[in-house]
Amino acid sequence: MQSDLTNPNLKSQFKHKTDIHLARKLWHCLGISFMAAVYYFGGPRLSWIILLSVAAVIIPLDLLRQKRPALNRLTHRIFGPFLRKHEENSISGMTYLFLGTFFLMLVFRRHIVVLTLLFLAFGDPFASFCGIRFGKDRIIGNKTLQGTLGAFVVCTLTAGFYCYFNNLMIERLLIVAPISGLIGAMSELVPIGKLDDNLTFPVLASCLLWLLFQIYGGFAI
Repeated sequence: MQSDLTNPNLKSQFKHKTDIHLARKLWHCLGISFMAAVYYFGGPRLSWIILLSVAAVIIPLDLLRQKRPALNRLTHRIFGPFLRKHEENSISGMTYLFLGTFFLMLVFRRHIVVLTLLFLAFGDPFASFCGIRFGKDRIIGNKTLQGTLGAFVVCTLTAGFYCYFNNLMIERLLIVAPISGLIGAMSELVPIGKLDDNLTFPVLASCLLWLLFQIYGGFAI
């Protein structure tokens, strides 16, 4: 009888980075959007309570399954549709996402936190979709010009709508929105060592957005 890890029906559920993997993108988008909404409407305290409660379950599970094959097989059965092949026996992107969000909420103020999360929720998966579906011109590693342009457009629109509805830098919006889009695109594009982009994206994007807000008066209100 085949073990779970050698069962071809089980292995087929794990996607590679070159797969569109819509289930993971939807999970990523909805989950991070929820985090952004909680922080925006509920404030830091409620956000910390929810984030720490979920992380207290997910992170230990993610670490323990590396040494417990039975636990790892159970994790595959439950979360398999959302995992990628390289996460089968290694730390998942979820743990890195929690670490990136911890950094955001510890260091930055409300608008930087929410805008960075929105960039991560929409810009990152859309860049991946465009790169896989339409990518022809590689820039760095497997990242393509088409994917980077996709991230730029989504992050520009996201920043424009967010700043407009929050009365942020309205008179400079035609400058701030494209620069924000460039920040999102570059944060998705540029690798930092071998670190997962669920960690590097929010760290890099938030630092650059903070600088942008400082220069253009985004902290005036």
